[in-house]
Amino acid sequence: MKHYKTIGELYKSNGFPPPENPLMGILTFEESEKCTFLESEFTMAFYTIALTKLKSGTLQYGRTKYDHENGCLAFLKPHQKITINNIETSEKGFLIHIHEDFFIDHNLYKEIKNYGYFDYEVTEALHLSPKEEDIVWDLFNKITSEYYNNQDEYSKDIVITHIDSILKYAQRFYKRQFLNRSVLSGTIITKFTDVLKTYFEKGGFQKNGLPTVKYMAIQLALSPKYLSDVLKQETGKTALDHIHIALVMEAKNILMSTDKTVAETAYQLGFENPPYFSRLFKKEVGQTPTEYREQFLA
Repeated sequence: MKHYKTIGELYKSNGFPPPENPLMGILTFEESEKCTFLESEFTMAFYTIALTKLKSGTLQYGRTKYDHENGCLAFLKPHQKITINNIETSEKGFLIHIHEDFFIDHNLYKEIKNYGYFDYEVTEALHLSPKEEDIVWDLFNKITSEYYNNQDEYSKDIVITHIDSILKYAQRFYKRQFLNRSVLSGTIITKFTDVLKTYFEKGGFQKNGLPTVKYMAIQLALSPKYLSDVLKQETGKTALDHIHIALVMEAKNILMSTDKTVAETAYQLGFENPPYFSRLFKKEVGQTPTEYREQFLA
């Protein structure tokens, strides 16, 4: 599989105009124009912000295929596998490629890693409203104007400011998308609970211990970060919080319905370290397992 270490290498290999800056590149495409890459599978050593509306073809980022029936703003992190096949756009779109070294000496060098949507799958991309799309295009046009201008000592700061604005707006727009898709979020919560229930019933805790967020996400065909963000928005708790809550509920049941010791309860739930189980229980309940049981025996 081809790996593009630099933006210049990506553009040269695919016949695109060379980037104005070795650490940043911009590509735009119009309606009915094929955005063709010579390699059908590749990885890149830089971030990508993409506004795309596809008429045909497929795009896969990580494990999941992109839904080409809707336009979206997607955020791709370095070193993630990308698979494309005969992509043709239906409207205007753009690609911004940015090497992380472009952000050196700026707060965004660290802050960009805090934007969780770079860990989302493509099907979890941001579907913009017309007004939101206008905002993104306005920022993109400002970036483009500065990018193709005679660059000076202020150019980099100005461009980074507009990139930062896109990222911040995307954070806001995702909040809106989570709210607007509350029915979907509710479905995810229900399925999440069902997966945990099945895990309990099949002895998953005894065999494999506490299920990871990654495990839960795979069962729901979502990325771990998107799963946690959806649950956080809908319930105020992350995926790991919900796993811990389910665990404590099962622990309460064992403590109240059996004579098993705290250590035996911990082992039954898949914990090799009973003190860790007790700390987790106290964090969630406010009491140790022993204190919780004794209050009902008094």
